[in-house]
Parts: sequence; structure tokens; C-alpha cells
Amino acid sequence: MPKVSVIVPNYNHARFLPKRIDSILGQRFQDFELILLDDCSTDDSRSILSQHASDPRVRIEFNQVNSGSPFKQWNRGVGLARGQYIWIAESDDYADERFLEQLTARLDAEPTAALAYCRSWHVTLDDRLDGFADSWRQPERWTADYCADGYTECRDNLVYCNTILNASAVVFRKAIYQYVGGADESLQLCGDWKLWAAMALTGKVVYLAEPLNCFRFHLASVRNVTGRMGTDLGEMFRMRWWILDRVSQRQTQFANEGIKLALAKSCMDLAFDSYPNFPDITSLALKRLRDLGGTDYVPPFATWKGQMLKRIIGWKATKRAHILYHRYWTRSAMGGGQEASSVARTTKQITQRHY
Repeated sequence: MPKVSVIVPNYNHARFLPKRIDSILGQRFQDFELILLDDCSTDDSRSILSQHASDPRVRIEFNQVNSGSPFKQWNRGVGLARGQYIWIAESDDYADERFLEQLTARLDAEPTAALAYCRSWHVTLDDRLDGFADSWRQPERWTADYCADGYTECRDNLVYCNTILNASAVVFRKAIYQYVGGADESLQLCGDWKLWAAMALTGKVVYLAEPLNCFRFHLASVRNVTGRMGTDLGEMFRMRWWILDRVSQRQTQFANEGIKLALAKSCMDLAFDSYPNFPDITSLALKRLRDLGGTDYVPPFATWKGQMLKRIIGWKATKRAHILYHRYWTRSAMGGGQEASSVARTTKQITQRHY
């Protein structure tokens, strides 16, 4: 049996497939099988994939009907895999020849690690490196290797955004993938984020700061398409709540006050960010905040809005202030301009008087 199963889920990436496949077959670490999937591409992908049919390391699977989801392809590929470790090598990316060698070694050295990932380069359509593809949060964090407790990683980082930006940068344990139920096929954008968090909650996360992965971001990528369709924002808020729900449920039983306060701050952040467009998420976050005992935390931006949320939760804001708060958000969304700003100032004054 191969130690690693490399899965390439492809849809209409004929332009990038030769470089993608060459970067896999040219790995220094050679104990792998390569599973090439195609989801009914309409370009020349299948002829390119078929050129590798005679390679004993390669298995090719063509869909007869388009699945409509990259995460369905992930689950299909893992179901076919025979390896202990899995690398989902996206069809438009490519990797350094040391990628598998380095990341499999990290997983071997940390038997409780669910996944290992490395830093990534952004790469343009014409293969030029375009800086690091690091998360916007704590950019200095990605400059050194680390091995983190997965629960802590979810609580401090993944609860805010998907810090594991690209599946091509990750090698994970097949057994853990199956244990958490695989990728959520109902999601269009955040299936990877949910998967990394679910796997992280089972053990540790290993990070390698050396950039051994090249992440291509372009107009036809899933993130861009879903963004243009307007489907990403709701999924992102629901994903944040999914992670926050799990880490805060566990922590309310035995947390020290510092961790409890940090979780309360996360609830406040989510309630603040999701209001007013996603009231169900706001409501869930505020309820969990009350369960945690509340917080004096105020978001560092637009402080009056943070103060308003704090007072609604902790002391009962006046009815007039609450109404004005809703009016402000409605008019802002409609381009209320100076009138909305005036309402905001009035609301701030009212809440200050009713502290």
C-alpha cells in the first residue's frame, strides 16, 4: 500500500494540469499513488489526464455527470484512496519537489497531529510568484514552524477566519478525515475551513514556515465565483459560529477566567459582525455570550456600536436607543449618508447617558 494518496480533483484546468501533475510525479518522496479525477470538464483536460494512464502510480476516474461541488470530489477521492496520508493537490496549483518529503516527515514525528501544512506562495496565471498567501491576521505568525494544540488553534485563529488558505498546502491523516465525516458537501465555499477545524479538534496541527506550495488565485477559482454570486458571506458567518459553538461549549465547563473572557470576546465579535444581515447568527452569539457571563469587551473599531451591544447584553438599553440603532443600520445599508451619521451620533449620546 502507498503511504500517501495524492488526489487531483480537476474541472476545466487543462491549462494548468501539466505543471500540476509534473510537480507531483517529480516529488523526492515517491511512496504515493496519484488519483486523477475529472468532473466533466469541457476543455481539453481529459486528454491531458489520459496521457498518464500507463504510469503504474496513476489511477484515473472520470465523472459521467458533473458533481457541482469540489467537496464531493474530495470525498470521492478519499474514498478511493489507499494511503495513510492524503494530499488534495488542487489542479491549478503546484508544489516544490520537497513538499511531500517535508510534510509526511512532520506527521510521522507527531502521531497525534491530524494535519500538517506549509506556507504558500501566491502565484499568477503566468507562474510568477506574487508574495506570500498568508492570512490577514497576525502575519508574523507564519514566519516560524509550530506544532499547536488543535483546540487552541480553533479557539484563537480558525474561529475568526480560515487560516489554512489552500488545500494544496495540506497533508492529513485519512483516518481522521473519515472520523470527522469528510468534507461537508452542502457548503460551496467553506467546506475546507470546516474540515480543517473539525480535524484540528481531534488532535494537533503542524505548520511548516518554508513556502513549498504555490497557490494560484484567479477569476475562475471557486472563491472568486462564489464571491461574485454573493454566497460566501453567509457561509463564513455560519462557519465562525460552528467553530465558536464547539470550542465554547467545551470551555464553559472548566475554563479559567482568561480563556472564558477570550471566548466571550469572540462571541461579541461575531454578534457585532453578523448584525443586522444575519440575525440568527447574532442571536446565537449573544446567547452564548450570556452563558459565558458577558464581557466588558468593546470592539476596537466603531466603539459606539460595541458599547451598544454591551449595554443590550449587560444592562438593558433604552427602547429609544435600540430603535435608533436599528434605524442607523438600515439607513447605512441604503446609503443614508449624513443622516445615518447623525443618527449614529445621537445613539451614542443616548447610550452614554443611560450607562
